[in-house]
Amino acid sequence: MDVFTREALFGNPVAVVHDCEELTTADMLAFTAWTNLSEATFLLPPTDPQADYAVRIFCPGRELPFAGHPTLGTCHAWLEAGGVPRGAQVVQECGAGLVRIARDDESGRLAFAAPPLRRSGPLDDDSVARLTAGLGLAPADVRAHSWCDNGPGWQALLLRDAETVLSVTPDPVLLAGLDVGIVGLYPSGSTADVEVRAFFPGNGGLAEDPVTGSLNAGLAQWLTGSGLLPAVYVASQGTVLGRRGRVHVSSEADTIWIGGGCVTVVSGTVAI
Repeated sequence: MDVFTREALFGNPVAVVHDCEELTTADMLAFTAWTNLSEATFLLPPTDPQADYAVRIFCPGRELPFAGHPTLGTCHAWLEAGGVPRGAQVVQECGAGLVRIARDDESGRLAFAAPPLRRSGPLDDDSVARLTAGLGLAPADVRAHSWCDNGPGWQALLLRDAETVLSVTPDPVLLAGLDVGIVGLYPSGSTADVEVRAFFPGNGGLAEDPVTGSLNAGLAQWLTGSGLLPAVYVASQGTVLGRRGRVHVSSEADTIWIGGGCVTVVSGTVAI
């Protein structure tokens, strides 16, 4: 599945495997590594009576309690295979608990309800200094900073503008082992409100994710909650990588929804 896009090959791909009751954790890790994608997911019967399905989410070398684009891609695959939710929304069971997913029939997008942050609040001075150095930024380039940990332990910086975000060249040594997100605002009237980039450990070094649901969820909770962004906005991500990811953020009462398009690119049978 290609996620956070309506154009195949311009979002963030995830491999979704159905009928995984007989697979071991080792099988899932091996298949995930073999795909060479950032994540693969494995559909299972739910154990919670409120859930429509259960999913295990893997990136190379480890399992994730939650991830955004795999959540939407998995839901898209489950619905496309004939899944019928119990209620008006789809309820996914994963390592982070139950995640609600809404369908917008008019736009064709899916949106997940952002899970609560496990850790929030400003970063300490040493962390800010490490991130600033690792991203090649001057202190004046950073407007604000925060933990946005919702499973992946995102440390996030709000930079002076979108142009600064696009100009960053990360240092894989200084940022080794960190989940780092950066965001900057576009001028008023642009097609997107912000540009987002995400860096994380992967493929033996530092990887950049094309479009990242978990990071965008954490950023939305931080930035809308602090008044730095409005309740409804569109994030662009993947520009530096030649992608055109679009993340649609909206707030409804106490829930922040993270939405995007999903496109099936490859379907078939996997022998594991």
